[in-house]
Amino acid sequence: QVQLVESGGGLVQAGGSLSLSCAASGRTSSTYIMGWFRQAPGKEREFVAAIRWSGSVTYYADSVKGRFTISRDNAKNTVYLQMNSLKPEDTTVYYCAVDRSIVFHTGQHDYDYWGQGTQVTVSS
Repeated sequence: QVQLVESGGGLVQAGGSLSLSCAASGRTSSTYIMGWFRQAPGKEREFVAAIRWSGSVTYYADSVKGRFTISRDNAKNTVYLQMNSLKPEDTTVYYCAVDRSIVFHTGQHDYDYWGQGTQVTVSS
């Protein structure tokens, strides 16, 4: 089992920045992939970004490329999502997740463990 706890959400004006954190505990592995998703009410969970625990390889959705940066601190078992140039359409709940495979996936059903989510609100 892997437990995930997100933090760092909040309210920011358009054009501003927020940094989300996801602390992992339990049976983590250097082969796992950590991902960030977001989900608006009534919509499917949308892939945002992913990173491999053991390296620096990252993968981003086109909608956030160039604005968001995913990173990790292995010593702290924590993954971060730095969000810059935020837009009102970025408003939603953000979740971190663990994929136990070694291949990058963008579908929510490929991820095995989820955090509880953190709300991000961008005002116009």
